[in-house]
Amino acid sequence: MEQLINDFSPGLFFMQLLIFLVLLFLLSKFAWKPILNSLKAREGSIADALQSAENAKEEMAKLQADNQKLLQEARLERDKLLKEATDIASKIKEEAKSDAAKQADKMISDAKNAIEVEKNAALKEVTTKVAELSLEIAEKLLRKNLSDDKAQKALAEDFMKDLKLN
Repeated sequence: MEQLINDFSPGLFFMQLLIFLVLLFLLSKFAWKPILNSLKAREGSIADALQSAENAKEEMAKLQADNQKLLQEARLERDKLLKEATDIASKIKEEAKSDAAKQADKMISDAKNAIEVEKNAALKEVTTKVAELSLEIAEKLLRKNLSDDKAQKALAEDFMKDLKLN
């Protein structure tokens, strides 16, 4: 390089300048346009890819937000359904207890009524039996005591005395 600076010759300089300009012209005519076009196309495709990536990122964020919202709604719905199911279960349980208590009360009442009916029937039967036995005993006593005429007259006189007093 020092040699080129020290040995400066204008002819060589112009020749190199001319070759450089021709080369520059040829490159601009045939190479730079396709290179610039391909660079622009590459730049455009990179910009499109970046824009697509940004759009995908925004879409992904939107989908995640929607997913979070749906998940939250699903949790709320699940909690609501669980609460309703628990309420229904406790209500059914209370109704079953109430029905069981009512049936037990009815069964007890029916049993008491049946016992009362049986008791009354037994009392009637006992009173009937007592009355029959009393009549039988009275009949036997009367036959035994009224077997002679004197006893019959004495009994009739006692009845008459009682009637006169009343």
